[in-house]
Amino acid sequence: MTARATSLIDAARARLTGIPRERLGEWATPRKVLGIGRAPRIVPVGDAWHLGVLLIGTDTLAATGDVLRARAEVIRGFTAESQRARAALAAAARRGGFAEGETLHLGWEPVDLAVVDAGGSSGPLSVVAGIPQIRWSKGGGIRPFSDYLDEQIALRESDVKGQNPEISAN
Repeated sequence: MTARATSLIDAARARLTGIPRERLGEWATPRKVLGIGRAPRIVPVGDAWHLGVLLIGTDTLAATGDVLRARAEVIRGFTAESQRARAALAAAARRGGFAEGETLHLGWEPVDLAVVDAGGSSGPLSVVAGIPQIRWSKGGGIRPFSDYLDEQIALRESDVKGQNPEISAN
């Protein structure tokens, strides 16, 4: 019998115990003080393990959106408008309560495991020939979900043990 996506995620959560999580953020518009509006901010709304294109929470699953690092707002010269936009996002996260340099996720989309278990698709997950599959990038191919989880969890475990050569070299 083929594993269901829900059982694969449950097993992944058990394996991820002890691995650090990253926080999730959402936009919040603060209320006005004395009629003066304040700058919008990105506030923490939870946390999850970041496994490639997925964010696995204690009882949630989401597709990743933007990955940011919170930074204090400073005046900088930018060569591109996209840099200015990313700096504004990082400053909004810092204003919202994220620590300086903390990684956060914004714009993530919930994944409905019930739909996937029923043979449909949700976010990067789908079922092909009765086997849960994951699309690891918007333009990329699909691969078995169980293999993807095994690989991603092994990477996180090696990060924690300091054995990941990509992380150790930096």
